[in-house]
Amino acid sequence: MNKLIIIFLASIFTNNIALTYLLGMCPFISLSRNLKTSLGMGISVIVVVTLTAIINWPVYYFVLIPLHSTILTYIVFIIVIAGTVQLLEMIIEKFFPVLQAVLGIFLPLITVNCIVLAVSLFVILRNYSFLETVFFSFGSAVGWVVAITVVAAIKEKLALTGDIPKKMKGAGITMVIAGIISLSFLGFVGMLAV
Repeated sequence: MNKLIIIFLASIFTNNIALTYLLGMCPFISLSRNLKTSLGMGISVIVVVTLTAIINWPVYYFVLIPLHSTILTYIVFIIVIAGTVQLLEMIIEKFFPVLQAVLGIFLPLITVNCIVLAVSLFVILRNYSFLETVFFSFGSAVGWVVAITVVAAIKEKLALTGDIPKKMKGAGITMVIAGIISLSFLGFVGMLAV
């Protein structure tokens, strides 16, 4: 159980998928302007990343390996990701139309968001057990949400003061803030190594 907690915390802080590996930057930069939007996207990412990793793990170990078809891993994982995102999009459209309108094109783009595929591949490359997969995938998604919401909150505060130089607005200030946050997460490296 101790190892599972370390995997979970490390995937949020020291191995943050956005701040350490710089994955998922397209929606990270685009949706970090507004705290509510980033939280909505973050919840969607948590659901998709966790579900797809949980589905892809048994598919890999109980279908692809026994059939000696591991060469199809990328294709199968992408099909699972696309199906999960499509299901999530239908649920959000039905029950949360306001969130659907705010997320717009970014919800279907979760399908091609590299963090979703990367988490499933990291799990396979690191030979995680099923429980480790659950903790790692959930932690990685939570780490991405922590990063995007902290950046969004800081950007909203900076926008109120109007102290952002004209040439730094948009992606520039997002990357500077993300860099500073990632430096602060480096303080956890000695405590949380996976």
